[in-house]
Amino acid sequence: MKKVIFVVTTLLLVALGWYLFLKPSDFTISFKVKTTPGTVIQSVKAWDLSLENSKIIAQYNFDALVQQRSIEGSTINYTYRFYAVNDSTTKVSVGVKDLDNSIYNKLTIPFADTDFEKKSAKDINAFYTILKKHLSELKINITGIESTPATYCAYVKLEGLQIEKAKGMMQNYGYIGDILAANNVAFNGPPFVEITNWDIKTDSISYNFCFPIIKSDSLPQAKDIRYKQLQKTEAIHAVYNGNYITSDRAWYALIAYAKRNNISIEQNPLEVFFNNPNMGGNELDWKADIYMPLRKDTLN
Repeated sequence: MKKVIFVVTTLLLVALGWYLFLKPSDFTISFKVKTTPGTVIQSVKAWDLSLENSKIIAQYNFDALVQQRSIEGSTINYTYRFYAVNDSTTKVSVGVKDLDNSIYNKLTIPFADTDFEKKSAKDINAFYTILKKHLSELKINITGIESTPATYCAYVKLEGLQIEKAKGMMQNYGYIGDILAANNVAFNGPPFVEITNWDIKTDSISYNFCFPIIKSDSLPQAKDIRYKQLQKTEAIHAVYNGNYITSDRAWYALIAYAKRNNISIEQNPLEVFFNNPNMGGNELDWKADIYMPLRKDTLN
């Protein structure tokens, strides 16, 4: 009998020690949302920029993200973890930990609805509301494997954060278009963006902003305008409707689709834009074709 008591007591002490000192969060909040982990990650980052004394301190691919906030003198970590429920739904688990009062919280939360718990739940609910509104402002429809456009084009090389891509397009739309039009260059379709490098950890991209044109022997020469032939390739295709600032949400949907279907891809998306953002209008009417190329060594 003494051995049983000793074993039970030891297990209880080990469990208590883990709970008080090793458990990574004081408590956890979970919710499900119809989108990809990548879109939730970008939404957390956008929300974080609107908050005071808040920053993203770690990201683990598409599996987890850590946000650290300073609230009323305490340093609080929000650890977001992402789990695919099915093809269209992600479970988000948010572990909340007050780095300055963790043991106190763990001792009190099981027995009462503490102010810390209520305030943290209110914050996560505020983010959830923002996320749902964001998802209502865009649509993504993946159609399968298609060929990217093949065309000669004029382009400028740009780089920056993903969120700055639409700004770069708007700043150069009139510049490139006016030079080509002034020299009677024949256009050959809507403009597109060719991503040449994507650093997922830093959300930074290098890209070419391109205008399809008919090749001729008298193309205008400008300091930063270049010309090249874009070859077609096989890619997973999606139709995106929404503000072009967040067209990268389709990138994450295409990556998730490729993972689910065991398709090897190059993470250098191509985006074809059918609307001029400078003209405004209902953003859900804006359309873009988004392509995620298949890995070249998988093509026949």
